[in-house]
Amino acid sequence: MCKWNKHGDTRIDPCLRKLVSNLKWALKEDIKVVACCCGHGKYPMTIIIKVGGCVYDLVSGRYIPREKRFYKRDKKGVYYVPEVSKI
Repeated sequence: MCKWNKHGDTRIDPCLRKLVSNLKWALKEDIKVVACCCGHGKYPMTIIIKVGGCVYDLVSGRYIPREKRFYKRDKKGVYYVPEVSKI
């Protein structure tokens, strides 16, 4: 797990860069990684992929009913995906 950067200097969490790079290489061209977050010890890890017109979290397998703005912020400013975080 990486240390959460409150200022958001990077788009991919440092601890996920290698994994996401390998996923992009291994996945078919019609499957696109569109967002990811390690969860920073507070929320589940998410890797959001787009297959055709559908958006899913690759880790949990849950459907995301949006095509953008997947992440919400909690009161401390940590990003999470509501559909994945509620169990």
